[in-house]
Amino acid sequence: MNTTAPDLSCDVAIIGAGTAGLAAERAARGAGATTLLIDDGFAGTLCANTGCMPSKLLIAAARAHADLDRARMMGIDIPAARVDGRRVMQRLRAERDRFVGATRASLADMPDGICIDSRAQFIAPDRLRLADGRTVAARAVVIATGARPMIPEPYRDLGPRVLTNETVFELEDLPQSMAVVGAGPLGAELAQAFARLGVRVALFDEGDRLAKIRCDKVHSAFRDLYARDVALHLGGSPTPSKGDRGIRLEWDGGAEDFDHVLVATGRAPALDGLALEAAGLELDDRGVPRFDRNTMQCGGKPIFIAGDADADAPVLHEASLEGAIAGRNAARFPDIAPAERPPLFTITFTDPPLAAIGIAPDKDEIAGFADYGDQGRAKVEGKPGGLMRIGADAQGRLVGADLAVPGAEHLAHLLVATIMNGGTARDLLDIPFYHPTLEEGMKPALRAICKAAGLDPSQTRDSGNPPGA
Repeated sequence: MNTTAPDLSCDVAIIGAGTAGLAAERAARGAGATTLLIDDGFAGTLCANTGCMPSKLLIAAARAHADLDRARMMGIDIPAARVDGRRVMQRLRAERDRFVGATRASLADMPDGICIDSRAQFIAPDRLRLADGRTVAARAVVIATGARPMIPEPYRDLGPRVLTNETVFELEDLPQSMAVVGAGPLGAELAQAFARLGVRVALFDEGDRLAKIRCDKVHSAFRDLYARDVALHLGGSPTPSKGDRGIRLEWDGGAEDFDHVLVATGRAPALDGLALEAAGLELDDRGVPRFDRNTMQCGGKPIFIAGDADADAPVLHEASLEGAIAGRNAARFPDIAPAERPPLFTITFTDPPLAAIGIAPDKDEIAGFADYGDQGRAKVEGKPGGLMRIGADAQGRLVGADLAVPGAEHLAHLLVATIMNGGTARDLLDIPFYHPTLEEGMKPALRAICKAAGLDPSQTRDSGNPPGA
């Protein structure tokens, strides 16, 4: 036992001031605990700095450019547009900095003395050492250190032309060409956005899936639409080298030079330097503490983990929820309580948008599909195409969904609410569907589920499809 008197003490110490860390501090303090929030620099959240917000600003610019072609298709004569890459990136950073500023401003509302600008490492399960040598004693600790981009070894020595999500938004101008390595949600979003702004883009991945789409049929429909914008090279890994005009990638059947390579191969928990061995935690094969995702507790220790640091559910609403669970339980330790977690819910802001909800396709009992290639409102908007899968159990209760359709980011919220409330396909058909909307495009999938589950849709408000639905 460490008997040396600490320099600082509190009920709950939180390491990391990102989305999860801020939520943990609020929850712990709200539960009556004294807190210390330790962060190296207090630079703001991943979402505001290098994640959700700057990526959506780029996507918004790309959508505005793509909408010009849609307007021409509708008979509106628009001269050829010129994308000013410098202005695109200047606006992105200016708006991004406003979001970051708002995040940092929230720190000013905290009581004096809570925020400590430093790095921290464990010297015992309930004690930390700061970079300046001071020690902190805490009844419980929350690890919320986030994650950092992983750069595969072949790309590490190729210089500043290799980008990650932490550097790509600092480009002064749009490049003429870009390779994106990694076809997960981030890679798929940014590859399409840069391509729609006039950049020649090729997307590579050793797997055969775009954006982690779970359903084969949904993936096939999406891939056909996505390939209109981006050159796809799936199922293999290119070999990079420094070229005469940038970075050269070689792969089976081809080779090209690119101005930049955006590496989007995932993010690893930022746990280096925490001296987890001193905390006595059991680690998994990735070096992440084993934890209970319903309490966020690591083993039986007074230590909790939340957000991207646990490599479990890397989306903002999950990070915020995990932080709140961890903060509350840290404050009441050892009297902790499990929390009910929502179903899986992710959205990828490609065009069409993607959504994954609840259980995977191979675990449901009934599935219904809705094809948006001939859906009325989608055709009106000049966005026909895509597919939706809705999964249900044997009683017709909705349990999961996979979407690659126009408006998926909005339709998904209706579906996740139905799943969380235990609703059936017939329940959803019973609500009024306005015409013409993208929502009524779900009806074929819901009717198919009702038929398979023996639910009579005639007992609902569903009166069939009006003309143009």
